[in-house]
Amino acid sequence: MNSRFLRLTATVLASAALTMGASHAEPYATGSKVQSFTAKDQHEQGFTFKPAETKFLLVSHDMETGKKANKALNALGKDYLGTKKAVYLANIHGMPGIGRMFAMPKMKKYVHRIILGDDAALIARFPEQKDKVTVLKLDGDKVSAITYWDPAAEPLDNILK
Repeated sequence: MNSRFLRLTATVLASAALTMGASHAEPYATGSKVQSFTAKDQHEQGFTFKPAETKFLLVSHDMETGKKANKALNALGKDYLGTKKAVYLANIHGMPGIGRMFAMPKMKKYVHRIILGDDAALIARFPEQKDKVTVLKLDGDKVSAITYWDPAAEPLDNILK
């Protein structure tokens, strides 16, 4: 009976450790394989991210940086991201309901597509620099470079090369 309890305990602990490892994956780095994901955009339309079809993945981590990025992207026009094979993901995880009530109608006014990152595990995969948008350059399904864009201070064309 005692060895049976020990085996059961070990199995439960091993399972928990594997689950925690999967949910707390390290942030992407150069050479990392990028996973596809599904989310919705600001118009509540479904979106499936396909790394092999994307050259750049832009990720804003906070609301202020997101506002600056949206202003810059909006000025570039509806088709700009598509012509660059770029996807813009905005972190909305942790945004309270009252904040969403005000933010979502504003987001719907932007001409570019905003993919809404509402999953903590997804957002945690992207490295971050304060007040900057993370830009992953992809080659196939792997990260070939990581840069950071300050949407208030530099043109995006300098980053998406």
